[in-house]
Amino acid sequence: MRRTLYDADHLAFAESFRAFSAAEIAPGFAAWEADGLIPRSFFRAAGHHGFLAFEIDEDLGGAGVEDFRFNAVLNEELYRAGYGGVGSAMTLHNDICLPYLLRYANEEQRARWLPGVASGETVLAIAMTEPGTGSDLSAIATTAVRDRDHYVVNGAKTFITNGINADLVVVAVRTDRASRHGGLSLLVIERGMEGFERGRKLDKIGLRSADTAELFFSDVHVPVENLLGDEGSGFSSLVGNLPRERLSIAIAAVASARVALEQTLAYVKERHAFGRPIGTFQNSRFVLAEARTEIELAQTYVDRCILALGDGGLEPDEAAMAKWWCSEMQGRVTDRCLQLHGGYGYTTEYPVARAFEDGRVTRIYGGTTEIMKDIVGRSMGL
Repeated sequence: MRRTLYDADHLAFAESFRAFSAAEIAPGFAAWEADGLIPRSFFRAAGHHGFLAFEIDEDLGGAGVEDFRFNAVLNEELYRAGYGGVGSAMTLHNDICLPYLLRYANEEQRARWLPGVASGETVLAIAMTEPGTGSDLSAIATTAVRDRDHYVVNGAKTFITNGINADLVVVAVRTDRASRHGGLSLLVIERGMEGFERGRKLDKIGLRSADTAELFFSDVHVPVENLLGDEGSGFSSLVGNLPRERLSIAIAAVASARVALEQTLAYVKERHAFGRPIGTFQNSRFVLAEARTEIELAQTYVDRCILALGDGGLEPDEAAMAKWWCSEMQGRVTDRCLQLHGGYGYTTEYPVARAFEDGRVTRIYGGTTEIMKDIVGRSMGL
C-alpha cells in the first residue's frame, strides 16, 4: 500500500540523510559497535548538516521546523540501514530529550543550552531509571535538597543512553519526600559538575554503539537556575512527553522489521534446498506473508499516530498501543526471518542477526509491553 505520509520535502530529506550516512556512519560503524561508543565528532557532523534538533528556532541555531515527520524519516533511515545503535542515540537526542528543553526551559535556559544542542556540541540524555526503579516513576529515590541557591543531589541512575557522551542530563529527582507524584522535579545536570560521575559503560546484547551507562550523584550542587519547569512538576512533565518517546520506538520497530523482511525475501530467493529456492516452499511463503501483513498493518497505524502527534492529538493510550504492538511485532518478524536464514542467521555475517539483537530492547525500554497493556486497559476504565 502506497504511503501518503511524506511529501517531496520529506523524501528529499531522506535522500540527503542517506548520503550523510554513507559518508559519516558507514565507514566507522563497525568500530563504533565494537567500542560501544559513538565518537563525539559524529554529533558535531550531524549538527553541522542539520540533522539534529530541527525544532529549535533559527535564531538559536536550529531549523525552526516543527514537523515530526522529519524525525520519523531520520528514524526510519537509520534502522533500515541497520544503524540501530546510532538510531537510538540520535532519536534519544532529537525525539526524547529535546522536547523537555523546548517545553519547559525558560528563555535564559534556552539561550544557554539550545545552540549547542542544535550544533551537536552538546549531547543530551535523560535519566529516569534507577537500580531499584524502572517503570514506576513515582518510586524514584534520587534526592535533590534545596540549599539556598542550589539543589544538592544524591542518588544513582542506570541504563542511561548517551550516558557517557552526554553534556546535559535531564535528571528526575525527588524534591519532596512526602509526595510520590508531586514530589518529583527535573534538574539539568551538566558535565563537569563536582560529584557527578559516570559509572560503567554497560555491555549490551544489541544497540552496541549507543553508549549506555550508570550515573552517580554524590552531593552534586546544581544551581537553582537549572531547574526545568516548576518544582514538583516533574511527574506530569515526564508523563506528558512519553507518548512521543513511545511513538519514536514504534517507528523504529516497524522500520527494522521491514528491512529484515526485505533482506530475508532476497535471501530465500537465492538460497536453495532440495533443488529449489527455499522461498518456493509453502512454509516460507506463509511466514513471509504473515510478516508482510503485520508490517503493513502496523505501518498504517503508526503513520496515523505520527499525524496525530503533529496535530497535538496523540493520546497516551494510543501511543502505548503503537509501542507495545509494533515492538512485539518486530520481535516476531525478526525471529522468523532469522529462522529462514538457517545457520547463517545465527552468524553476524548476515544483518538479520544484528536486527534480532538490536530489536530485543524495544519491548523493554520506554515502558515494557506489560506496562503498555496496563495503560491501555486503564484507558478503558478497567
